[in-house]
Parts: sequence; structure tokens; C-alpha cells
Amino acid sequence: MSAAPAKIELPTEEKEILESLSAKLGDKTKVIFSKLNRIKVGVSADNLVEVAKFARDDLHFDQCANVTGTDFPKDKQIEVTFHFGSIDGAGLRRIILAISCRVPSVTPELPSLVDLYPSANYHEREQAEMLGLVFKGHPNLSRFLLPEDWNDIPPMLKAYRLPGRLEGE
Repeated sequence: MSAAPAKIELPTEEKEILESLSAKLGDKTKVIFSKLNRIKVGVSADNLVEVAKFARDDLHFDQCANVTGTDFPKDKQIEVTFHFGSIDGAGLRRIILAISCRVPSVTPELPSLVDLYPSANYHEREQAEMLGLVFKGHPNLSRFLLPEDWNDIPPMLKAYRLPGRLEGE
């Protein structure tokens, strides 16, 4: 019989981030996981801007490194995750803070973080085009990667099928 894996004690920086999130934002965030160099919290779309602003201003995560999206058709939701890093916070450079929220796939709308994090610009545009997300307040959600004559559903939705492919391929 194998023993349960030993619980690893988090470094001071990760503990402080988790404590700050809990103390300042309470139940507006839910810790999805925390481990060495990685913290992921879930938020509602309504709280996204407030939590991202706190991450920037109080926790010193000053760079949006990436925005990813995942289609969950069985749940009729799309999960959007913003990955933040810190350039100026020397003790934080090794840590990635991920803030994710789920939105209904029938109305995939959430606020843009471009005003807080200009580096989110192209990442949000990519997710808008590939998953059909609408980032409210984004200054330019125009065509970015797909050809001008694209007239199918967003290609990263699981319902998308490549033309000419047989069902089940």
C-alpha cells in the first residue's frame, strides 16, 4: 500500500498572496489550487476587474502574460483564464497567478482587462476570435487571425468540425 503524498509547505510569497486575497476579497475568489510557483483562483465575471485590479495594485502582478479559453460544451460554459506575472516584484518573478472565470457559452461576455493590463490586448482578441468571447470595453475586437472570409463558428469551440472531415474523425 502506498503512502499519501506528503503535503509540501508553500513558500512565504505564495502564502502571503493567498492570505491577501482572502483578507481583502473574501468570497469573491475561490482558490482552485496553490502550489510552488502557481496559484489559480476562480472568480465570477462580475468580480473579474476588481480582482485583477487588486492583483496589479496590491499584489504587484503587473503583466498579463497570457489569456486562455476552454470550451466546456457539456456544462454550456467557456472558462477564460488570465495568467499574470510580476516584472517589478523581485520576489514574485517566479510565480504565475491565474485568475479564471466561467461564462455561459450562449452569452460568452466578460469585461476586458485591457485598461488595467494593456498586454492583454492581443490575447483577448485571439480568444474573441477563436472562441467567440466578447470582452466588454475592449477597444478593438476586429478580425485578428482568421481569414477575412471566415464564416463558420469560432474554430476552438468543440462543436466546430473541419470541412470535408467525416463524422468521428
